[in-house]
Amino acid sequence: MAEDPESGGEKSEDPSSRKLSKAREDGQVAKSVEISSVFVLLAAATSLYAAGRFFYENLSSVLYYNLHFNKIPSLENIDVIRLLAYHTFAIIKICSPVMLAVVVMGLVANLAQVGFVVSWKALEPKFSRLDPINGFKQKFTSRAVMEFAKTILKIAIVYTVAYYAIKNRLNDITHLYDMSIGYVLLFVLKVAFNIVVKVCLIMIVLALIDYAYQKWKFLDEQKMTKKEVKDENKQTEGDPMVKSRIRQLQHEAARKRMMADVPHADVVVTNPTRLAVALKYDKEKMDAPFVVAKGAGPVAKNIRRIARENDVPLVEDKDLARNLYSNVDIGQEVPSELYQAVAELLAYVYKLKGKTL
Repeated sequence: MAEDPESGGEKSEDPSSRKLSKAREDGQVAKSVEISSVFVLLAAATSLYAAGRFFYENLSSVLYYNLHFNKIPSLENIDVIRLLAYHTFAIIKICSPVMLAVVVMGLVANLAQVGFVVSWKALEPKFSRLDPINGFKQKFTSRAVMEFAKTILKIAIVYTVAYYAIKNRLNDITHLYDMSIGYVLLFVLKVAFNIVVKVCLIMIVLALIDYAYQKWKFLDEQKMTKKEVKDENKQTEGDPMVKSRIRQLQHEAARKRMMADVPHADVVVTNPTRLAVALKYDKEKMDAPFVVAKGAGPVAKNIRRIARENDVPLVEDKDLARNLYSNVDIGQEVPSELYQAVAELLAYVYKLKGKTL
C-alpha cells in the first residue's frame, strides 16, 4: 500500500461511513460504465427488433408522403415549415421506441449500481484536468491499464462473435444474389441482431466483473490512514481530552450537589473511615429512607466533616455502610432487605434527638 504524504502514513484502514458519504456527495461512487453500456445496447437492439413492423410502416408512410405527388408541390415559406414540422414529428415518432428503451434502461442500470444521487460538484470545472503532464501520467495508472485491457477484450469479443456468426451463414449469403432487396435487407438485420445479442450476453459477464473491480478499486482508493481515522473520530465524537475534562467537570458538579445535601441528612453511616453514606427520611413524604450522599476515601472524609459541622449524627456500622455503598445509588430508596437495619439505626438517632420514627 502506498504512503500518503499529505495525511501522514499508510492507507491501511477501511473507509468510514462518513468518508464514503462525503465521497458520494462529491459524486465519487463505485460505478462501471460497462454495465450501463451493455444494457443500453441490449435495450436498443431489442426495441429495434420488437418494433420492426412499427418502423417499417412509419418509414413507408414517410417515403410515400415524399414521393407520391398528386400535383406539382409549391415551395412557399408556409409549405417549407409544414414539411419541416411533418418530418420532425415523424422522426421523433419513429425513434421514440428506441429512445424510450435506451433512457429507461440507462436509468435502471445506473440506479442499480449507485442508487439515486445528485452531485453538482462532479460537474464543476477543474482546471487541473487541463494539465498535460498530469493527463499524461493518468495514461499509465492501473485504472488506465485496466481500461485499455477492457477495450482490447471488447474488440476481440465483437470480432469473434461476428466472425462465427457470418461464417455459419456463408451458405445463405452465397444465395442472396438471387433474392429481392427486401429479403436481403431482412437477412442482414437478422444476422446483425443475432451478433448484437450474443455480444451483449458475453459483455454482461465482462460488465459484472468490471463492476466488482471498480467497487474494489473505489474502496481501496477511499482507505484512510490511522491519523485520518483519529482526526475523524475527534470531529465526530469530540477530542478525548475535552470529553474527559467535561466528564470531570460533571462529576465535580454532581459531587458539589451531593455535598450540599449532606447537612439535610438524618444520619451518616460510616465504615468507620473508608466509607460514608448519608441517609434521609421524612415519614410524611417518603415511603422509605433514601441515600442523599455516599463516598469512599477522601469523599467519605469530606462527608463526615460536613456532617460534624452541621450536627448530623455519625454512626459506625461496617456491614450496613458497605451494603448501602455497594447496592444503593444516590437518590435511591433503601432496598427492603435493609429496612430492618436502617429502621433500627434511625430509631437510635431519633432517640438521641428526642424524635419519634
